[in-house]
Amino acid sequence: MSEQVLNQFRCDKELREDCVAIYSALGMDLNTAFRMFMERSRMVGGLPFPAVLPEPKMTSLEAQAAIDALREEAKNLPEMTLDEINAEIAAARAERKKRQ
Repeated sequence: MSEQVLNQFRCDKELREDCVAIYSALGMDLNTAFRMFMERSRMVGGLPFPAVLPEPKMTSLEAQAAIDALREEAKNLPEMTLDEINAEIAAARAERKKRQ
């Protein structure tokens, strides 16, 4: 057996508890899960999952501008009656049912 070393780090208590519950349900403890993470990292030569930045979120000003643009675009659309709206919905449902 190779020489053993101790790894320590700090994390949020709730995060740890959530992970302990997940790994316990999988039949392993936190230490085993970390060893698996490290082995997989060694196998792939990096993080064992994609590390990408999340999609940028829209600011409230951008969202309001988008809503205003849609309202402006909708100004020129003709008004529909409730019967016309229901007919469009029924046609879309019938088309979807045909594809299934």
